[in-house]
Amino acid sequence: MRRFRRMKTLQKFASVHGSVHNHFNQDRHINTRQNDKDLRSAALAEWKLLMA
Repeated sequence: MRRFRRMKTLQKFASVHGSVHNHFNQDRHINTRQNDKDLRSAALAEWKLLMA
């Protein structure tokens, strides 16, 4: 909270960060390396599609 001057700014950051983190976090400790790379590539492709 120290870096944010207003609670509204903190809430905006937290909501965006939460959605992006959940989109890219794929539990790497459970998956194999190849599966992790495939999932990350799919997530990145979807993210690029959404941002276009």
